[in-house]
Amino acid sequence: MMDKTQQPGPLEGVRIVEYGVFHAGPGATAILGDMGADVVKIENGSGDPERFWTNVGRFDFAMDNGESLMFEVSNRNKRGIYLNIQTGPGREVFHRLIQGADVFMTNLRKSTKARMGLDYERIARVNPRIVHANVSGYGPEGPMSDLGAFDPLGQARSGMTFITGSDHPLLIHLGVLDQATAIAASHAILAALFARERTGRGQEVHVSLYSTGLWLLYCNMMGNNLIGADMSKMAWDRSHNNPLRNAFVCKDGKWILGTHHPESRYWPTFCRATGQDQLLDDPRFADDQARKANCPELVALFDRVFAEKTRDEWMDLFIPLGLMFCSVQELKEVNLDPQALANDYVVPFHHPRLGAVLIPGYPAHFSDARAGTRGPAPLLAEHTDEILTELGYSGQDIETLKQDGAVRQRT
Repeated sequence: MMDKTQQPGPLEGVRIVEYGVFHAGPGATAILGDMGADVVKIENGSGDPERFWTNVGRFDFAMDNGESLMFEVSNRNKRGIYLNIQTGPGREVFHRLIQGADVFMTNLRKSTKARMGLDYERIARVNPRIVHANVSGYGPEGPMSDLGAFDPLGQARSGMTFITGSDHPLLIHLGVLDQATAIAASHAILAALFARERTGRGQEVHVSLYSTGLWLLYCNMMGNNLIGADMSKMAWDRSHNNPLRNAFVCKDGKWILGTHHPESRYWPTFCRATGQDQLLDDPRFADDQARKANCPELVALFDRVFAEKTRDEWMDLFIPLGLMFCSVQELKEVNLDPQALANDYVVPFHHPRLGAVLIPGYPAHFSDARAGTRGPAPLLAEHTDEILTELGYSGQDIETLKQDGAVRQRT
């Protein structure tokens, strides 16, 4: 069997051109790069503004070169070209890139795409087979279609900020909706590429922060719309959750969480495992309805019980009995989790500027392909000469393009 590290990615040979900023759009092509696609990122001026987004909440995300760690997350695996497509020679270079591409991705506003000639109609004239992928804040139509947005705004518009049950909006950090939108966009791009294999035709696809937020809330929306359940009031209140669907702090201050369905099936085993056999004959807890009615008292009782052992001691006790409990881990614990390491969910990566670092592995396994981070984000204009040479430009041609202000090579 071929060494896994030598196997090609499942998207080997797919070529993508990106004119995008921040994460929700570029994150999608980074994912496709994880699967082996060749992604060329176009930048102009001072580059993608995410390069300089170093003040992330109360954290300093600046790297040694002064650029943001977030840019690395959004642009891993890519090659970078500095290209001014507003010049005639720059536009010619852009058309050559598009002619050889399978996908063009942008998350610029609708009016900006039209002004810059990056809309589907004009891109498709250059390459009718191309998949033209768009990511926006609120969708391609409607009164908000030309407004910009960031992750928190998508959370706000979609209702995500109220699903915690709080009486004031709470955000889920960091970049969770951005990443979900990137996943949704990569999903749409793959579907369009598959359709092209069958029909021979390219097409435009569009994903937004708003649409992805609603898709994430599918169960919540169905509960709200079909049975009138106000899911925004569904707070996680430990005192009103059965002990078999609850979290408890253990002797060592660490938490454990259980989820069992149907709860009645696991109740006897749970009582015996925790040394609470007497509860099996207690009429207050005789069945699901009785336990629900007396839930605060029951949870308080098990708060005392779980404080008697450490989290790992409880896990060692529960797992052989088939009880579905899990350690509640902090991110720093995940880096050492043998389950994550065994499945390459956390993998070592040697970054040429950051050194050795642990990063998330690709979440899916392929039996005959390899997926995962293959390289760092590009420095501004890092691969300009390399990409132009691949497009057929001679050394003299490249110097002329630089003199015209169409391109720039990093010095």
